[in-house]
Amino acid sequence: MAQSSIEWTESTWNPLTGCTKISPGCKFCYAERMSKRLQSMGQPRYAAGFKLTLHEDILELPLSWRKPQLIFTNSMSDLFHKHIPALFIYKAFDVMRRASWHQFQLLTKRSGRLLEMSPAINWPDNVWMGVSVEQQDYVFRIDDLRETGAAIKFVSFEPLLGPLPKLDLREIDWVIVGGESGPRARPMQEDWVLEIKAQCQRARMPFFFKQWGGFNKKKAGRLLEGRTWDELPKVPLQEALAP
Repeated sequence: MAQSSIEWTESTWNPLTGCTKISPGCKFCYAERMSKRLQSMGQPRYAAGFKLTLHEDILELPLSWRKPQLIFTNSMSDLFHKHIPALFIYKAFDVMRRASWHQFQLLTKRSGRLLEMSPAINWPDNVWMGVSVEQQDYVFRIDDLRETGAAIKFVSFEPLLGPLPKLDLREIDWVIVGGESGPRARPMQEDWVLEIKAQCQRARMPFFFKQWGGFNKKKAGRLLEGRTWDELPKVPLQEALAP
């Protein structure tokens, strides 16, 4: 288990690393930067840098973590990438189902494959399935997500690259908004964020503001209208420990 600095989770589990870019939100991918850094440090799991790599030896790792955790699954990749074997995906979901005392959070930009595979997935109640949407051209990912069998559905608008004034948030349980970070971060406008927040409030939906981003994201901070917004979906964490 790796403790995470990501504000909306607690830990990360990466049985898959590496990815390829498919939309504007991928342009300055943080996972790519991190993978190359870990490769240069000699980390064995990143010997291939950002090339897709399966780590089957750690697929069952969460079963050994006794303390219930919020676990961001595949923070360094996309489980629904077209080159990931379906069997590997089913195995990952089987582990999440058996590790029922944890809550697992997944994000994908490949909503088409997610929707295609959904009927064959035995969706555990402890899996939160999300899609990333960076601008108007990709709101169809929300429609794909809505049609899946996931118990908890969420949308991450990060990096938010444009206004999204008329979102259809029916059957969505949670929204995250964040700006891009890093040396070439594209700016996010406050009115874009406030517009999404207002839509969440009208829908009585939990809203999480992750960051303003920019080159120095710590300096830019997380305050929106003078406060932090750390709302989470109302899903009780399991208290049971692993056998």
